[in-house]
Amino acid sequence: MVKSFGAWAFLFGVILAVILGLVSQGTLNALWTWILVLIGLVVGLLNVTEKEVTPFMMAGAVLVIVSSLGSAVMDSVPLLNGILMAMLALFVPATIVVAIKSVFALAKD
Repeated sequence: MVKSFGAWAFLFGVILAVILGLVSQGTLNALWTWILVLIGLVVGLLNVTEKEVTPFMMAGAVLVIVSSLGSAVMDSVPLLNGILMAMLALFVPATIVVAIKSVFALAKD
């Protein structure tokens, strides 16, 4: 049940990030940014199992780096810049939560 909720949160978050990115044209308001951050926290807490940590961290790190650098390059294309910024708002908290969970798992062993 919890795993299913995390999967739905992930799918909803990605769809919402793309829609908000298209609508906002590069400037997300604070409320939507917080909503994406909260969804990202839920995804990080509920959606990633121990065996999925390494692939998620690799994909999450690449996505955060590319979105961050891409948003700087895509300033002249507001639609793409908005999508990249919304994806950052979703994936940065998810990646941080998974990284902290991973460090605690390593310390526990």
